[in-house]
Amino acid sequence: MNGRFETSGGAVGGGLLVAGTTSDAGKSVVTAGICRWLARQGVRVAPFKAQNMSLNSFVTREGAEIGRAQAMQAAAARVEPTALMNPVLLKPGSDRSSQVVLLGKAVGELSARGYHAGRQEQLLGTVTDCLQELRRTHDAVICEGAGSPAEINLRRTDIVNMGLARAARIPVMVVGDIDRGGVFASFFGTTALLSKEDQALVAGYLVNKFRGDVTLLEPGLAMLRGLTGRQTLGVLPFSHGLGIDEEDGLRVSLRGAVRESVVAPPHGAEVLRVAVAAVPLMSNFTDVDALAAEPGVVVRFVDRAEELADADLVVLPGTRGTVRALEWLRERGLADAVARRAAEGRPVLGICGGFQMLGERIEDDVESKAGTVDGLGLLPVRVRFAAEKTLARPVGEALGEPVAGYEIHHGVAEVTGGDETFISDGRGRSLDGCRAGSVWGTHWHGSLESDGFRRAFLRRVAADAGRAFVPAPDTSFATLREEQLDRLGDLIEEHADTAALLRLIEEGVPEGLPFVPPGAP
Repeated sequence: MNGRFETSGGAVGGGLLVAGTTSDAGKSVVTAGICRWLARQGVRVAPFKAQNMSLNSFVTREGAEIGRAQAMQAAAARVEPTALMNPVLLKPGSDRSSQVVLLGKAVGELSARGYHAGRQEQLLGTVTDCLQELRRTHDAVICEGAGSPAEINLRRTDIVNMGLARAARIPVMVVGDIDRGGVFASFFGTTALLSKEDQALVAGYLVNKFRGDVTLLEPGLAMLRGLTGRQTLGVLPFSHGLGIDEEDGLRVSLRGAVRESVVAPPHGAEVLRVAVAAVPLMSNFTDVDALAAEPGVVVRFVDRAEELADADLVVLPGTRGTVRALEWLRERGLADAVARRAAEGRPVLGICGGFQMLGERIEDDVESKAGTVDGLGLLPVRVRFAAEKTLARPVGEALGEPVAGYEIHHGVAEVTGGDETFISDGRGRSLDGCRAGSVWGTHWHGSLESDGFRRAFLRRVAADAGRAFVPAPDTSFATLREEQLDRLGDLIEEHADTAALLRLIEEGVPEGLPFVPPGAP
């Protein structure tokens, strides 16, 4: 691929916007799949999402916070993730407000009305500048939209769907989830609700999650082309376990893939059961993906105290609302159940917000503004929320094994005791977290992706839980993730019209795409 476009800023690479008829139509996985397919062709490709709403985020090497989906798409493209790839990240703190992260740094809280009433429009220049820079340094940029491009109530302030496509003059491919039903109506209705100017950028459709004989679908595709003048660029078959790091929802992105692909029994005599408390505003629940990748480890999300009874390990995950999550644990009896486990010497792990909840007290005048609140009192830790967020990519040693992770938190932990530090620098100096009895806590997200440390931790958990579980000696989380990304690339290569996709990316918006009435009101 060598298509370059001349603009006032010089030559730029090609581009494509992957939009969707709905949220969760498959935009993230299709974007990742196209990135991996192009990277395998030797194309310098980068992902881009102008505005992302997610509680699952990642820290780049330069210390910027972006959506985890964009970090995984960068891995698919085989490039290092940067803040340019997700210039605006919205992290919900309630149903009505979100923290706004701009170019990797938190800049404040805004209500949904306040954001859409003016702030969003002001960010269009920033967004297009980031996209222009990526196009200047790459052969192609594959952009992911958000929600639906036909959200006509929000079109005036849109910077992530047709607003971005119009500003950058890039073609749009609309993805529809046929497994939900109504995909033809969704394609037609999405197009017909766009203005004439927006419709001129919609170049084709992609059917996602199809089950059965594709020849049965062909008459409908032909009729859709007759009605809209646009071709369908591929029909992707339904395939389990292809969700890359999710934006939100209660899904473990690698668990499905590993459960279906690994047919070997547990390496030891017994399985290990992990219960993850589904706390409100749960963030970075992808931390438990690496546990679910282990043969014989069964991970489930729970919200009732009785569901902890047969768990060998309970995980309190990260959350955007630590104090609110504490209240939720107490209201549901989960706090008492966790305390009983600790008293019995049964393993508990807290990660980030979960670590903070396990401590003695929390002083929060930043996130909840609740002041001083008692924690669960299971770790000798006192937490004070700072106005500035900690963003880091630390490395260290835990349980005699190297470990790496990333930090995203306002809470600053003061560890006042404990049986041992959790993560050290390998020379005896504590870096993060602690252990008291069978209770462990750390601020480091992603630490369980370090294979040696994960196996050592699971051995400790199995011993404390009295389980004859032995972690497999050869599970490589990084290899499993690469295999998953290759599967996404295979889907595009085998089931999409790659020649047509390349033409769109290289040559831009086709001329003469017909108008589908009635258009936007």
